[in-house]
This record gives sequence, structure tokens and C-alpha cells, in this order.
Amino acid sequence: MTQVVLVGLTCFGTVGMFSSVTNLGAGGLKNVPLSDTANGVLYGMFAITGLISGGINNLLGPRLTLFIGTLGYALYVGALWCYQTQGTGWFLILAGAILGFTAALLWSAQGSIMMSYPLEKDKGKAFGIFWAIFQFGALIGALIALAINIRSGQLSAVTTSTYIAFLVIIFLGIASAFLVLPPNRVVRPDGTLVKLQAYSSLRDELKGFIERFKDWRMLALAPMFFASNYFYAYQGAVNATYFNGRTRALNATLEGAGAIVGALLIGFLVLDGKWLSRRSRGFLGLGIVTVITIIVWAVGLSWQLTFTRNSVVHLIDYTEPAYKGKGALYFFYYFGDACYQALAYWIMSALTNDPFTLARFAGMYKALQSAGAAGSFGMDAVSTPLLNEHLASWLMMLVSFPLAGIVVYTIKETNYNDEEVVYADDMPVNDLEKSPDMENSQEKE
Repeated sequence: MTQVVLVGLTCFGTVGMFSSVTNLGAGGLKNVPLSDTANGVLYGMFAITGLISGGINNLLGPRLTLFIGTLGYALYVGALWCYQTQGTGWFLILAGAILGFTAALLWSAQGSIMMSYPLEKDKGKAFGIFWAIFQFGALIGALIALAINIRSGQLSAVTTSTYIAFLVIIFLGIASAFLVLPPNRVVRPDGTLVKLQAYSSLRDELKGFIERFKDWRMLALAPMFFASNYFYAYQGAVNATYFNGRTRALNATLEGAGAIVGALLIGFLVLDGKWLSRRSRGFLGLGIVTVITIIVWAVGLSWQLTFTRNSVVHLIDYTEPAYKGKGALYFFYYFGDACYQALAYWIMSALTNDPFTLARFAGMYKALQSAGAAGSFGMDAVSTPLLNEHLASWLMMLVSFPLAGIVVYTIKETNYNDEEVVYADDMPVNDLEKSPDMENSQEKE
């Protein structure tokens, strides 16, 4: 669990700050089409790289993979700042492409650690802890933006000082990646090693790449993966279209708070509840997420029917009567998002405990998730009616639930009986990890 916390701190300082900028609406920019184009390129590259990022993580190890994965976030926020001061739109699009590549690496390493390092009974808690720390980064970033822009509510874009504050925290997050350990050096509370080997082989990764597409469970979860980030473009577009600068910052703060509360509640009280069997907890989580999605998005629909992109002539401030209830909606949008993400990760982690396999699952999850996000930002870039974006996002989530339920039905009470379990006390210290060269030399002797 310590490793989960460390990865959370890394994402706190990198992805959290990126989320804060994005959640301000159009990346804090006044130019919404440019922000959508950059995000479309970002998620398109993310989707492509995600197909192989799990294998890269298994070959390089989580520490190096995580470090490389953090670098793109600093570049992207720097590119936003550069555009703000120099108007370099091309650099923002290039930074988006680079971030798409590096982010796939970061999330594959993160997914492998979060899903495989904890005990089976703690995997929901692991998500809750990670997501809360990660989203606390988004919350802090939003508070920074709110504090800096609180006196300038009429601005359409955030200030330069905001980007500087974000970059300082991002560099701290990059440095924290070096604290992460490989699976062969991590011992769970019950004395078992996460994995005897630190790295996988190219042959195994090629085999695993093919087998992943033959696994019907991954195909059944594909709609859930695809829908899991699709709604971000819509929510960001509404934020940028309807609210002024400081109110967007306030909404981002409420989003971070909603995500933290949602992750902790579903992780600790539902997915890891001790009073039900593992499969029953999965069905309970699925039912709760379905109900939350229906209620929250129905409320969002009732609001969306009252305005369009072109009908907003005055950007709403949080001090105005028209803001009433809107902050609560953004809180519950991200409360529901955290529950949705928790369920997806928990289902994957219940299928196996192997970190290499889970890294491949995480890569596929992020690939499909990013493909959906790329499509949604593409829709938003061509000024698709907001009502259409809302309905598309909502319907995709609703379609994914029955298919996810089929996979939940296959979950076993434990995978320990089917997978090799190695206890650290049973392994001589020198045998915990042997390189291929060492093994070859011993065979010759």
C-alpha cells in the first residue's frame, strides 16, 4: 500500500495539475477549438501508445516507465503557458502528441502497481487511496487557480501565475517517481512477493499482446473502457461556455472534492466491504454506479435543455442566482466519475493478481479510454451541439453496464489458488532476483 501511496503522490503532482488546468475549461484558454484540437491529438496518440504501453512497462520496470510518463505533463502545461504569452498554437498541439505517448506509459505503470501490489481484499481501498491522493492534486491546483483569479472574474483565460504554480508542483511530482519499487522488491502484508521477476521478456510481451485481444472479458469491458473519459470534453466545454474564469476555477475545486469523496466511499465501503462475497460486492458496486449515473446525468440533461453554445451571452459568476445548483452538479459529475473508474479498475484487478498481465490490461483500458476521449474532443472541436455530446456520453455509459455485469459474474472469490504464490521468507535473499546472465553462467558451471 505504501507503493500505491507513492504512485498517488506522483500523479498528484503531474496528472492532478494537468486535470486542474483542463477542468478550468478549455485548458484555461480562451481558444476552445485549439484546446479541443490539442486534446484530440493527445488522446489519439494516447490510444495508439496504450496498446503497447503495458509491454513497455514490463520491459523497463515501473520506476523508469513512471518517470518517462511524467515528463509530458510538464511539457504540456509549459506549452499552455507559452501559448498564453506567445500565441504558439503549433507547440501546444505538438506537446499534446508527446503527452499522449508519455501518459500511456505513466498510466500503465500506475495501473499495474495499484491493481497488483495490494492484497485481494484491499484492491478497492487501494483505488480509493490512490484516486483520493491523485484528485487531491487536482483539488489543490484548482484552489491555486481560484485564489489567483478570484479578483478577476471577468477574465476568459487563467493568468500566467497559475501556470507557474502548476509547473512547480509538476516538477516535484516528476522527482517522486524515483521512489517506486519493482514488483520483485515488494512484499505484501501476508508475506507474499508481488512477483519473483522484476522484468518481463520481449517474447512474453508479444505473446501477452496477442492473448489480450483473445480474452472475451476484455472485449466485453471495451465499451466501459471507451466511455470512461468520453464525458470530459462535454463537461469542460460547458464549463468554458457558461461560466467566467473564477467560477470555472470554483467548479474545478468542487470536481476534485467530488472525486475524492466518491473514490473513498466506493473503495472502502462497497468494493472492499467484508459482509459480502467478492462477486456480490462487484454486483453491488455495479448497481450503485448505474443508479448514480442515471440520476446525475438526468439532472444534467434538465439543465442542458435550457441553453446552447450560442445562447449564452453573459458568462455566469458564482455570486449570481443563475449559478444555484450548478456547483453541486459538477461535484456529483466527478463523484460519479470516480465510482465509474473504481468499478472498472476493480473488475480488472479481480481477474488476476499478476502485475505483468495487469499492466497489459491497464494499457488496453487507457488505449480505449483515450480513443473515446479523442473522439469526444473531436466532436467538441467542430462545435457539435452540447445536447448531442451530453446524450452520447450518457448512453455510452448505460450501454457498458450490462456487459460489465457479465464479466463480474465470472469473478472468483480468490485467484491465489490458480496463480503461483511465493513467500518472501521461503526465498534466499540472493535468489529473489537473478539476471539472465547470472543464470546462464551458473548453468555453465
